[in-house]
Amino acid sequence: MRKTSTRLLSLLSLLQARRDWPGSVLAERLEVSDRTVRRDVDRLRELGYPIATVKGPDGGYRLEAGSNLPPLLFDDDQAVALAIALRIATTAGAGIEEAAARALITLRQVMPSRLRHRIDSLQITAVERSTAQRVDSEVLMALSVAVHAREELRFDYTGSSAPRRTQPHHLITWGGRWYLIAWDLDRDDWRTFRADRITPRVPAGPRFTRRELPGGEVAAFVRSRFQGAETWPCQGEVVLDLPAATVSRYTHDGVVEELTDDRCKLALGSWSWKALAAELGKYDADVEVIGPPELKSAFSQLADRYTRAAAGAPSP
Repeated sequence: MRKTSTRLLSLLSLLQARRDWPGSVLAERLEVSDRTVRRDVDRLRELGYPIATVKGPDGGYRLEAGSNLPPLLFDDDQAVALAIALRIATTAGAGIEEAAARALITLRQVMPSRLRHRIDSLQITAVERSTAQRVDSEVLMALSVAVHAREELRFDYTGSSAPRRTQPHHLITWGGRWYLIAWDLDRDDWRTFRADRITPRVPAGPRFTRRELPGGEVAAFVRSRFQGAETWPCQGEVVLDLPAATVSRYTHDGVVEELTDDRCKLALGSWSWKALAAELGKYDADVEVIGPPELKSAFSQLADRYTRAAAGAPSP
């Protein structure tokens, strides 16, 4: 029985690792027969895992999304990364703090001691900004879905007597707050709405064709609304492999735009190109430079400088 249970866990781990698995490859990996793989797949299905049979010359299996979230397996690095992300989420100010804390407790309870020691060493103290306003996570999700689906959105807005009808284009953060950039259908103009003042109405409206923002980009538009004239001599844009909610907590003067759940665009300024490149390094994530060319050059120059420093070589 113990051998069978171990094999089931190994099979589940393999199914989570990639989309499609030929049955013969699974049998080879597990060192069992094709018939045993079929029986083990049936056992996992009985436990609630939605495993589909893939037809074709090779045949095989696929772990699909189901109506319920089944138990998942994580390797050590994945478990630690998830725990750190949950701990950071408890300070996010996005209405998910309590749920993140409960999820972290659940994860920690089943962690082996060697991993618990690693995450327990990470202590984060959240210092609230006096002007920060919490946003309900359901509101953020509704706004994000409308932006990605390009569906008209109706919502009640604090301070407005009538519901607003909009075409939502971007969900961003600025100065610790979440904002929705949308085309206001009743005013026939662009508007920026604070997310903490929005109460979405259902159902969503029809799909719309995306418009081009004044200035052609989100960063320029937001700065024109919030800052007026540009304040930094060097302005650049990058894509970071981090969620917008994570980046926004450490960005005070930049514009953060959500691209996907785990990637965002950041527009930031500084007094020099090298200072800007160094500032972007604090996010500890892969960086894709959108522009301008001066920022790419600054990254290259800093890379040479840091390489020499790491090698102990004198400056040229």
